[in-house]
Amino acid sequence: MRSRSNVLETAILGLLSSAPLHGYELRKRLNLLLGSFRAFSYGSLYPALKSLVARGLIETAEPDPATTARATARGGAASAAGRPSSGTKPLTGRRGRIVYRLTADGKEHLQTTLASAGPAAWEDESFDVRFALFAQTDAETRLRILEGRRTRLTERLEAVRESASRTRERLDEYTLELQRHGLEQVEREVRWLDGLITTERDRVSGRARDRNAGAHDAPAQRNKERG
Repeated sequence: MRSRSNVLETAILGLLSSAPLHGYELRKRLNLLLGSFRAFSYGSLYPALKSLVARGLIETAEPDPATTARATARGGAASAAGRPSSGTKPLTGRRGRIVYRLTADGKEHLQTTLASAGPAAWEDESFDVRFALFAQTDAETRLRILEGRRTRLTERLEAVRESASRTRERLDEYTLELQRHGLEQVEREVRWLDGLITTERDRVSGRARDRNAGAHDAPAQRNKERG
């Protein structure tokens, strides 16, 4: 269960690194980030938020009661539009919802997490979240995660194929079809990963060439300036 909690916390920190959000908006963003099949419920989201606040990784902004009352008296027009009235705290959401934002410690924790590329990063439970945050991850780390994921899936593919060859004669046609479907899914993901790995390798090698070219050009430029 702790692994699942870590994945959710990483997703929350990743979303809050872009902008402060209230809980309802966070839930919607998580659903978009991870897809409907990995949607998180309020039952798991709010304990995670509470834990992150307690550890100082995120912080909250409480609604201003006086301002909320004035907004209600005016029909809540400004709140409904998401525009804070004069005197409101800047991080309160619509209708006085508490808004969460990343702290300096939270930013550091997220950077450390996104820089890691061990087995936990490419397992089924966490790979989707790590991939969704690739825009905030450096190229070398992205490449290591993709290669690790491909290795894990290749091992799984070989195991499934071996099992299928042993049990084929004992299975009915529907179980065989389900087994074939599973194999095709893994094979499709491996092909997808192959394309991503090629792209990331090209980026890494391109940046290395640029750095080397810059290192060679610097002495020549200094000699030219002296001349």
